[in-house]
Amino acid sequence: MRQFESRIDTGSSEFEKNAAAYADLLATLRDRQQFAISGGAGRERSIERHHSRGKILPRERIDLVCDADTPFLELSTLAGWDMYDNSAPGAGIVTGIGVVHGVPWMFIANDATVKGGSLLPISIKKHVRAQDIAAENGLGVIYLVDSGGAFLPLQDDIFPDKDHFGGSFYRQARLSAQGLPQVSVVLGGCTAGGAYVPALSDEVIMVSGIGRIYLGGPPIVKAALGEIIEPDDLGGAALHTRISGVSDYMAPDERSAYGKLRELCAAANQRAVDHRENWLSWTEPGSPHFDPDEIYGVISADDRIGFDAREIVARLVDGSRYGEFKPEWGEHITCGFARIWGFQVGIIANNGIIFSSDALKATHFIELCEQRRVPLLFLQNTTGYMVGSDSEAAGIAKHGAKMVSAVANATVPRYTVLIGGSYGAGNYGMCGRGFNPRFLFAWPNSRIATMSAETAQTVLVDIRLAGMRGTETTEEEIAAMRAEVADQYERQSDPYYATARLWDDGLIDPADTRDTLGLCLALAARQDAPAPGSGIVYRM
Repeated sequence: MRQFESRIDTGSSEFEKNAAAYADLLATLRDRQQFAISGGAGRERSIERHHSRGKILPRERIDLVCDADTPFLELSTLAGWDMYDNSAPGAGIVTGIGVVHGVPWMFIANDATVKGGSLLPISIKKHVRAQDIAAENGLGVIYLVDSGGAFLPLQDDIFPDKDHFGGSFYRQARLSAQGLPQVSVVLGGCTAGGAYVPALSDEVIMVSGIGRIYLGGPPIVKAALGEIIEPDDLGGAALHTRISGVSDYMAPDERSAYGKLRELCAAANQRAVDHRENWLSWTEPGSPHFDPDEIYGVISADDRIGFDAREIVARLVDGSRYGEFKPEWGEHITCGFARIWGFQVGIIANNGIIFSSDALKATHFIELCEQRRVPLLFLQNTTGYMVGSDSEAAGIAKHGAKMVSAVANATVPRYTVLIGGSYGAGNYGMCGRGFNPRFLFAWPNSRIATMSAETAQTVLVDIRLAGMRGTETTEEEIAAMRAEVADQYERQSDPYYATARLWDDGLIDPADTRDTLGLCLALAARQDAPAPGSGIVYRM
């Protein structure tokens, strides 16, 4: 593959202006991530109380379990942002992938300094998403349990439906049945539904003095039976390890528990990452020829001005080498083969709107990757499929549907990064959340909605005015309608609105994208090869 030849002038005033604008976006991202981690001034008392009980915070717990100097891929750090009056930083739960004895594991750790570890609807969604990632990537799960169970005031949004709290138990049982170990360390009160996380685990460690498991805590027992009992006598570590058998091991303190946990992980017989023996094509990696930090200057400060996705690709892939497919046809989508941290990938990236030729080119390329067993990476920056009489006559609907079908039926691992706009059916054709990519990350400049705010205010106001035909409407009233629609779409297409609701797996710094994708590809490499698809390539 040839090294890409960049056309970006990194010394231009335009580049510097773009980079300065992106620096502001990154500053906002860092501030909000820090809030999710520390919780701001309002959470200080909860953290002090947590420490006074001899307990440490969830990220510190994970750090004590993982191998030294190994990466931890935290997921959905900003889940719950600007929801519940920002009273649940990070949704009160930390999830992510870490390495223990050379083997990747999914971590799900409750944060008892947020709502006492109780789970809100968005917490359940984050918990379940972590389990789904574990299932698809063949990961055992470590639960660091410090949870009061469901947040009862919102029980109707937590308890009864398919992907509510019960769905997490269903997944836990299924993961265990698939040979993916489920291991719990009990570090606080596990009440009601929270008790089933350790109870459904393959092995359980309880920490003496702080770990407790009971279906009904002392207040419920008193109300139901009139029995008055101390928490440790009802469900403490000694009771469950020596009498009931709910727990398998008892540790005198947290650090001892993590030593035991690492011992259990070493005996779990899970596959480590070994680049020498896997189904994915791998070569010794090399850094991009172009600095990934230059991405900040490539992306226009004005999101109405496009940028060449090839310039992004050149700053993500090994040696900036990119073998482009059909470079002379379908100019609004670029497809090609490259390597990220040594792993071969097929890349599909937007240069704006998707025309029929672009959809056909992408479909052809997806079939090639499917036949050759090459993972797919989608870099989204599109306003969607082209509209208008010419495009309809040219069959944009059927050509777009071919692309959507090819994405839906691809069996190779698929990864998506929102590097710009993600609008309309373009989101689907480029493997949006509804098409179940293994991971979907977004950049802080990204936007996602059915259409842009600018388009929405024209479309929706015209529809509204058509329904008001015969009613006199002033220019001021029309302007107010436009402003209302534009405000709604601006707010709901904001990347923080999206990440708060887990429409992605986290907002990431563009310069970190290469490393993030490298970790994700390494997870796929350690699995067995996916079952082959049809292997047929239809010329589009």
